[in-house]
Amino acid sequence: MPPHLPPRPSARSAVPPFRVMEILADVERLRAAGRDVVSLCAGEPSGGAPGVVARAAARVHERNEGLGYTPALGIEPLRRAVAGHYARWYGLDVGPEDVAITTGASGALVLTFLAAFDAGDRVAVCRPGYPAYRNTLAALGADVVELDCGAATRFRPTPRMLDAAVAAHGPLRGLVVAGPANPTGTVLEPAELAALAGWCTEHGTRLISDEIYHGIVHTVPQLDRRGGGRYRGASAWEHDRDAVVISSFSKYWGMTGWRLGWALLPRDLAAAVDALAGNLSLCPPAAAQHAAVEAFTPDAYAEADRAVEEFARSRSLLLDALPALRWGEAAPADGAFYLYADLGEQLERHGSSLEWCRRLLEAEAVAVVPGLDFDAARGHRTVRLSFAAGPERVEEAVTRILRFQSRS
Repeated sequence: MPPHLPPRPSARSAVPPFRVMEILADVERLRAAGRDVVSLCAGEPSGGAPGVVARAAARVHERNEGLGYTPALGIEPLRRAVAGHYARWYGLDVGPEDVAITTGASGALVLTFLAAFDAGDRVAVCRPGYPAYRNTLAALGADVVELDCGAATRFRPTPRMLDAAVAAHGPLRGLVVAGPANPTGTVLEPAELAALAGWCTEHGTRLISDEIYHGIVHTVPQLDRRGGGRYRGASAWEHDRDAVVISSFSKYWGMTGWRLGWALLPRDLAAAVDALAGNLSLCPPAAAQHAAVEAFTPDAYAEADRAVEEFARSRSLLLDALPALRWGEAAPADGAFYLYADLGEQLERHGSSLEWCRRLLEAEAVAVVPGLDFDAARGHRTVRLSFAAGPERVEEAVTRILRFQSRS
């Protein structure tokens, strides 16, 4: 008989932990001990859902109706509302049949990666970038190619990078981009996104555009001269209907814990995503779906826009503090609610961003994230600060960081 082998985790599960979640656990530990912790680690707007959405959720629960299973790709009223959102913001003709409601943007990414790529397919992602792209693709067996996106291109990918990746590694089956991006806050302008979409079409590469931070754009000078309303971001479907667009209610609408997102799907992926969704999650959260229809009302848009104005105030506080902080190079932070920066001379005293973050949290109860999650090559030098917590907490964090740096 063969020897008994003890159970073990699968090789595909050996992905790095998301340090943001580990730091959040440390935050809870310190708060339980009575410390006043200023947390700038999670990308979580402090205001929560718009009032009209929260009230709709309360009515759903009070009536206890519509809380059973829904269709795997979401209820029809919400799919219609999302489609209307694309007409309103982008002038795009999107039908409800193009929309898949998912369990957060994370659920949309998993479903899309499963539907679009086979194990061994080569998929490009940006570095620095959101770690779940890389780690989820790796867990699903994809061959992940990282594009080194630095300050020379304002931390954005270019067709030239894609050409170099193909020359070094072979043809790319997919490309994942984000704009505004996490952790850098950089924005893909329409011409840049069009160039990437055109490259993907020419090379038979599936473009996946994470647009979860659309609506949170602070400064894009090249576009401010166009006139008209507020700039929201460029959508991949303005250039390529074979692309997959990922988005969510979590950031612009502040609905992080509602676990509700969506994907715009090309017709060749729709059936596959429907089948996968029915097997993996049955359906997105029902109560959240019914309430989220109200996110596309004038009151909800107006409240979300006011939150974006608060993000802009917090951003200005951080950018104004950079000279006093004496850090190194910082990403532009044109959108989203993150400042991503090299620690510069602080590394001489602390050795790495991870150690700096640990000491800052224990000494001054300020939680920020080391860049290791986002860039395995240079993340030991960088940190990401989320300014979604609001101007008052950001100002307090800056005061404490300056005090910490003066003593360390």
